[in-house]
This record gives sequence, structure tokens and C-alpha cells, in this order.
Amino acid sequence: MSFENARSIVPQHNLSGEGVKRGAIDPSLPQNDSPEQRAQRREQINATSTVYQWTTDIPTLPGVPLATQVPADDQPSIEWWFKVLEVGIAILENVAAVRLHPIFSGLSQAAKDIISDALTEAEEIKARVEALREKHRVDEAGPGLESSIEQAVAGSDIEALKGHDSALRDIVTVIIDVLKAEEKADTRSIEAYRDLYQTLPTPGIAYTFQDDDQFARLRVAGPNPMLLCGVDRIPDNFPVTAAQYAAVIDGDNLADALADGRVFLCDYKDLEVLVAGVWKGHAKYVYQPMALFAVPPGGSSIKPVAIQCGQDASQYPVMTPSVSSSEKWGWEMAKFVVQVADCNYHELFVHLAGTHLVSEAIAVATRRNLANVHPLWSLLVPHFEGTLFINNLAVETLINKGGPIDDFFGGTIESSQLAAVQARLRFDFYKKMTPVDFAERNVADPAKLPDYAYRDDALLVWSAIHDWAEQYINIYYADDDAVTGDSELALWAASIASEGHIVGFKPITSRAQLVDVCTMIIFTASAQHAAVNFPQRTVMTFAPAVTGAGWTAAPTEQTGHNKAEWIDYMPPMSLGLLQLSSLELLGSVYYRPLGDYCTNRFPYESWFQDPAIIGDEGPLARFQAGLRAVESRIVARNQHRMHPYVYLQPSQIPTSTNI
Repeated sequence: MSFENARSIVPQHNLSGEGVKRGAIDPSLPQNDSPEQRAQRREQINATSTVYQWTTDIPTLPGVPLATQVPADDQPSIEWWFKVLEVGIAILENVAAVRLHPIFSGLSQAAKDIISDALTEAEEIKARVEALREKHRVDEAGPGLESSIEQAVAGSDIEALKGHDSALRDIVTVIIDVLKAEEKADTRSIEAYRDLYQTLPTPGIAYTFQDDDQFARLRVAGPNPMLLCGVDRIPDNFPVTAAQYAAVIDGDNLADALADGRVFLCDYKDLEVLVAGVWKGHAKYVYQPMALFAVPPGGSSIKPVAIQCGQDASQYPVMTPSVSSSEKWGWEMAKFVVQVADCNYHELFVHLAGTHLVSEAIAVATRRNLANVHPLWSLLVPHFEGTLFINNLAVETLINKGGPIDDFFGGTIESSQLAAVQARLRFDFYKKMTPVDFAERNVADPAKLPDYAYRDDALLVWSAIHDWAEQYINIYYADDDAVTGDSELALWAASIASEGHIVGFKPITSRAQLVDVCTMIIFTASAQHAAVNFPQRTVMTFAPAVTGAGWTAAPTEQTGHNKAEWIDYMPPMSLGLLQLSSLELLGSVYYRPLGDYCTNRFPYESWFQDPAIIGDEGPLARFQAGLRAVESRIVARNQHRMHPYVYLQPSQIPTSTNI
């Protein structure tokens, strides 16, 4: 858009302070306001800042800047609650069916009584939810559009949320109570883990996880596609030989592969922060393996080449793929060790630290520094919907002492929390921008790594968001001087860097830089979170494929193992069910797709009100059209992929980190 089309007139906005639920009708920059309006802006920001305050003293995440409370505007909508509670009840129904299965036949009467009481309570929760849903249906069917009716419904919305909050916490508590009631039920087998899906669909990975190609595919299209790095030399502490490489990648040699840029490494050395924990008197194990992959000459997909189950080459030998009876199960153990490490890296570094906690810092800084008539306020706030709430719930029920992470992850809860804290405080905003990240990890070139679904689809979504941010920003900022003259923007950037502890965040001095920053914020809250959240259901609920702890020490040789020893690495059945239930909940709630900007209170009106944004030919319409085009391209790509990658289809990307 040309400079002449940028908005620089003095607006006639109404700045009311509290209770703003939609984007401004006439957004403006502070330098374009009258002195009186600037005073109103400052008064509104000061008032909002009393509600949105920082703390670094949350015991479960010490040192991480978080909100001290979840304000009313950040409570989820009724429709979000219905989606979450429906998933939760479906999980409880599966748990009820599983507890009747022979694998749990060893329960004591006391344990059975706990389960029976918990499931009775679950039925009461279900009835309460259905009553709330029916009330909401009646509200929706009413007149609903007149101001007085809207206000009445909005009021009932907020009151009902209190009941929903209690219901969800009750469901989480019931699930944990049911699973902690298990005492014996520890006859582990792959078939037994599959039997944990009684009323829920069994994911496909339950039948393919032992395949070496599937193992490799998870590095580029699984829950954690963020660690794989291209290398031009083998690390000194990972002595893979040319002979070992040639034996695995037929018709290739290691020197040529390295020179061509076809060799890739996943190194889990950062997991050294984890301290192995104990569960009910049983030792758990955490690992820091190294895994090498390569694209064969003329090939497209990476193949696993070698695994070392720890950082010390003198203790852990290099293991390679093998089908021989003497080496097969040692290789399976090595892959399991990698999967345990990857689960920890994914949940603590990539998922929790890299999406949830980063978005919360920016959400709080936005509320504290931008007036609700600032154009960036309108652009960004929808991408924070539900984030403060879901993070608060996670702190209280997932990563707390005695929570699921404490149980089925290998590290002590304190060391797992510390890992997330360190990862969050090291998160480098500009280096993590999607195109920069690919370049930093040497995985940007499709000629060297053709099959990298996450990269290829992420770049499409990034580009669509970038176009939207650019068109939007050019309406309100005439030139770079308008950016440097924006006092609220300067305070916002400084707050993110200092109070928010976001590494690398710096003063914004140009429109191009501001576009990149907004693209990164939106992408992180929406697409990046979707890419690392939703594989939790399709990949991570099945414990033999991915889990958070090993239950025996990493193997120190490849030969002489058997299937029973491999099974011993897997979690007790009750923890397998806890993992399934927890990740089924987190990976099943799709609420409000990217590009659908509405308020989070019934009747869910359009968020944007500025005619310059919402016109038929305006930036919002173009963004939505761009997302439809991306959807079509990914769907077409998936028709040619051996294994479709669906996590970055825009229809499958929620607007915000709300689960």
C-alpha cells in the first residue's frame, strides 16, 4: 500500500477504558491524537495495568514472567468450554471402559471403590455440562441481537464460566484419581497398550512406530520438528565411522554426504538439566542421546543412520539399524531412548517454553503498554485469547508436584520445571523466526532435504501471516518515521525485552521490522503452537511410540537383548493410560481457526470494526483468501505425500494458544 493511503488523520474515537471487547472502530497512533486523547490513552493503560501485572514468583516456573492473575477478559468463551468438556467426558468414558479390561483385573476393592466413586462424579459433571449447553442453546435461539439481550447473555456467560472452570478441574481430578487407584495392573505388552483405547480411536502410529522410516519421519513431521540440524562434520563425541555409514546408506559414503549437506543430527545434550526421578519406588530414567540421519543420494527422505544413547562415547557405543536377531532389540531400545528424549525436549523446550510462555509474556506487555485504540492492540489481542487462562491451568494441574508431568516424565518435577524455565529464558525472538530458524539449523534448502513437511507448510502459513501484517500495518503507519514516533510501541518493545525477558527483542525502527515482529507473534501463538500441540493426540498418546521416561538404564551395547528387555523400558500401564488421557485432552480441542476474528463472548461478533480493515477488498478479506489458498496447496501436497501432514492446514490452526 502506498504511503498516501496510510491513515494519519486525528481520529474521533471513544476511549472508554475498561470493558472493551472488540477492536477499535477508529484505531490510531498516539502521535496522531490530540493532547486530550493522549491523556485518555494513558489513563486507560494505567487502569488496565492494575489488572494485568507481572510476577516471576510462580513456584512451578520460578523466574519466568507471567501474569499474576487471569482477568475476566481472558476467561474462555462458553463454546470453548463445551469443546473441552466434551473431550474430557469422552476420555472418562474411555477410562471407564479400560478399567473393566483384564489388564486391570488385579485392582484391590479399595481401588475399585475409588474408581466407582470417581466415575459417578464424572456422570454428574456430564449432566451439569449438558444442562449448561441446553441453556446456551436457548440463549442462542432467542432475539439476542438487541443491546439489552446481549448484555444479559454476556452476564450469564461470565457467571456460567465459574461452573465450567470447576467442571474442567473436576474432570482432571477424576482422571488422576482413577489412574492413581491402579495398584497392580502392570502386565506390559504392545497389545495391552493398544487396549488402552477402548472407546477412543487407536492412532495409526500404534501399528507403525517400530518402522525405521516412521522413526525418521517424526524428526520432520512429528511433534518436535525443531531440533534436526544439518551438519558438515560428525561431532567428536559421536564417532560414527565411514564403514558404519556405508553399511546403512547403500551406495553412499560419509564424506560425500557431509560435503553435499545431506547429513543431519538430533543432539539432546540440553537435557542434561534433568535429574532422574522416582515413581512409587520405581526408578525412572532420562537420557541425552545423539541420533544421526541422512538423505541417500537421489533420495528425498531422511533415513536413520546411527544412535548413541548418551553423550559419552566411552560409555555408549554407536548403534546402527539392524534386523539380525542379536542386534535388532538393541536398536529398538536405542530408538526408544531417542523418543523419550524427544518427548522431554518437545514438551518442555518446544511446546511449553517456546509457545505458551513466550505468548504470555507478549500478551501481558501488550495489555500494559498499548491503548485499546492502538492498531496493534486490535491486531494482536485475538491471538492471546485463552492463553493466560490455559497457562494458569497448566501450572496448577499439569506441571505441578503430583501432576501428570511429575508422574510420566523421567525427571524430578523440579528439574523438569527448571528445563522449561531455562528454555523460555533463552528463547531468542529473532533467531526463532521461522525462515531464520531453518537457516540457523541448516535445513532451509529443499534440494538437500526435500521431504520436510513442517518446513514447507510452515513457510506457506508464515508468508500468509506476513502479507496480512504488512497490509494491516501499512494502513496505520505512513512510513518508518511513524514507527519511531510511536511512543506506545517503544514502551511495548522495551517491556517485552525487559519485563518479559524475551532475548533479542529490540527497539523497532521500521515498518518492515514491525511486520516481521507481528508475523512472529501471530505465527507463534497460532501456527507454531498448532504444529507442536496437535501431534500430542495423533502421535504421543501411545506410550510405546513416545513417552516421557525410560524405566531402565540406557543400553551400553547393541547385542544380546530381547523383546522382553525392550518392553521393560516402557511405562507401567497406569501411567500409559494417564499419558493417553492427558495428551488426548490437550491434542483434541480445535477452537476458532486462524483468520476467524470474533469476540470471545456470545453472540461472538466480528472483532475488527475499522472499515479500512473489514471491507470486501480490505486486508482481512485478503488474509482469509490467502489462508484458503494455503489450505488448498497443503491439501494438494498431501495427496502426493506418502504420509499426509495436516497440522499446518489453516483450518486446523486455532487463532490463539488456547489449549
